[in-house]
Order: sequence, then structure tokens, then C-alpha cells
Amino acid sequence: MTPHSTAHSTPHSTAHSTPHSTISDLLMKTAVRPAAVMARGSGSYLWDEAGNRYLDFIQGWAVNALGHSPAVLREALTQHSALLLTPSPAFHNRPQLELARRLVELTGAHQVTFLNSGAEANEAAIKLARKWGRLHKQGAFGVVTTHGAFHGRTIATMAASGKPGWDQLFPPYPPGFAKVPFGDAAAMEAAIDSTIVALMVEPIQGEAGVVVPPPGYLAALRRLCDAHDLLLIADEVQTGVGRTGRFLAQEHEQVRADITTLGKGLGGGVPVAAVLANERAACFEPGDQGSTFGGNPLMTGAALAIVEAVSAPAFLAQVREQGDYLGNVLDELASAFGGAVARGQGLLRAIVFDRPQAPALTDAARARGLLVNAARPEILRLMPQLAVSRAEIDEMATLLRQAYASLTQA
Repeated sequence: MTPHSTAHSTPHSTAHSTPHSTISDLLMKTAVRPAAVMARGSGSYLWDEAGNRYLDFIQGWAVNALGHSPAVLREALTQHSALLLTPSPAFHNRPQLELARRLVELTGAHQVTFLNSGAEANEAAIKLARKWGRLHKQGAFGVVTTHGAFHGRTIATMAASGKPGWDQLFPPYPPGFAKVPFGDAAAMEAAIDSTIVALMVEPIQGEAGVVVPPPGYLAALRRLCDAHDLLLIADEVQTGVGRTGRFLAQEHEQVRADITTLGKGLGGGVPVAAVLANERAACFEPGDQGSTFGGNPLMTGAALAIVEAVSAPAFLAQVREQGDYLGNVLDELASAFGGAVARGQGLLRAIVFDRPQAPALTDAARARGLLVNAARPEILRLMPQLAVSRAEIDEMATLLRQAYASLTQA
């Protein structure tokens, strides 16, 4: 009797299942993916199972801070996997404590809690703010966020987000989130009433297409929070850990948020996230927050290795230098393409077109061995590894020019 015939006699019968034409059909359709199956990566490059090489300027959506499979990350994972994977969150472990210590030193935070993803970190930040409002603001729970914001895919973080169309996906959403235009401090102030406990923003809106606010925006929000006795929450899941050339993007304006969330680049390719809080905001008590895998020694040990590498002053100076070079290259490309402008900071950049051609350009680039991201139909986003070289930036420009030319000649 064949394995397939015995399966029909088990309690988990698949007799009525629809046959799968390819193995990828076994995955729920939560994303549109090309057919290529990625097999390995090194630095700025990926290879698929067919042996095709790609210059990766997506890097897991700004996750691979040091590129694919960097030595410091491999070594940390090897070391910690041989010692202890997880003792459960009911116990301390040394990598968790050392990562907490280092993050506090780097950011001026008072306390840290660890989670698995940026969405979880933002969810915990919202809970922390609401706990603080109950203790210090007569039960205030509202959070002012912004149009175009992306804070995650849990129900609460989707409610906090301002991505177009998301309000129609999974209603009803939890109440308490007012949304105003991004970059408009006056609109933030106008939304403040007795129900509001916090203002929550990304220093740069990444998923919205690398939208950079006007100079002084974060500093203005800091002043608003001080004047109205509110908490400032900085969602640095995408902008933090060196992405903009400072360890935190808020440092560009000498701002310290009351609560800062980190994810993506914190683990350099492994799932770990953090919520940092100053002494004013750190009000969690036992039972308020938990995470089965959050803070496990394998992930925090890996993150500590990434943080030590990225936070080095010389490394951050190099990120700023390469970010300026990338910005200049993209300015030249945008001018050559016509009807386009480049924007961004550090190594988080975008080209904004005057028509919706980013998806077609993404496909054309991939066919030539370049991976870029269509953040919106008219916006091409680039998030290379933080150690990207000028030669790799120049290679990207050559491939992107070729891809664009193929569209105009079609």
C-alpha cells in the first residue's frame, strides 16, 4: 500500500483537499513572490537554487544589517547554540543581560524588554503607554499616530498604522488611535485632548516609501510631549541600529523618546526585537508583559554581536559616508530617468516616480540580477546592507539603468 493510500484511512484525511500543482502552493498566499527559490547568501549577494546571483538592495527589508550570513553573526550563533537555546523567560540568561546593558548604554534608556518582532515591540510599547496613562494620566489611553505609518501586523498595531486600506481588512479594530498627517507637528498638537497618552511616529516612514519629515519634526514632538505631559514613542524598527548613520535615527535631532522600539536590524537576520523605556515611562510590573521566546540567549547573543559591530563610531561614520554616496548616485539616476526624485537618509533611500512604474522596474531589475523593492506603485525603495561598498552601489546603478532602459524600449 502506498503512502498516499494509507493517508486516506487516517483521522487527518486529505481526500477532499485540492491538489497542489507546485510545492509553493502549500504556502498561504500572504505575499506575491517570484518563482525563484533563494538558496544562500553572502554579504550583498543572494543566489537562488538555479545558481543565479542577485545584488540584494532589499536585505530582508532592512533586516540584514551586515549583509547575508556575516561572520560575526555565524560565530555568535554557533557559540550560543552550543551553550543554551532558551531556559524559559522565567530565568535570567547572560546574553540577555549583556544586550540590555549595551542598549541602555547606547541609548540612555532605563530599562529594556525583548521580543521577537517589530510588531510585537510596538504592541508592547502601546501597552506600556496605556499602563502609564492609567497610573499618571487619569486613565488616558489614546495614541496619536500618522497617515501612512506602518507599525506592524497585529490587530492593535494595524489600528495604529495609517497604511491606506488597512482599516478595511480586519475590523473591528481597537479604539484609541487618532491619525494626523506625517511631518505636521501642528496637526499632532491639534489632536491632543484629555484622552491622549502618547504620540507615536517613525523618524522616517519606511513602508510608506521612505518619507522624511521636515527638519525639527521630532524635536517639535518632544517639546509637545513635555508641554502636555505625554509620552513620545519612536518606532525605530526600520530606522534603528545604524540604518540612517546614527545608532538611532532620533539622534539626528538630539531627541530621546520616552519609549523606543527596535527590530529588523537588531538581529542582523535573526528574529529579535526590543522596547526601550526611560525611567519616566518604565512602569511594567510582573504579569504586564511576556514573550515565550523573547530574550532567549541564542537571539540576544546574536543581537549583541550585531550591536557591537554596528555601534562602533568608525562603522557609523562609514554608513553616513556610503549613505551620502548612495544618495548622490540616486539623485543622478532620478535625473536621468526624468520625472523622478530621490529621497532618504543614510542607507534607507527611495526614488519617487511621477507614474506607477516601480513594480515593473522591480521585475526588470530582478531579471538582471538586482533586488529592489516597490514600496508603492510609484516608489522604489533601497535598503542595502550597512557595509555596502561603493563598487556595489555603482553596480546597482548600472543594473538599474539597464532595467529602466528595457522598460522605455519595450
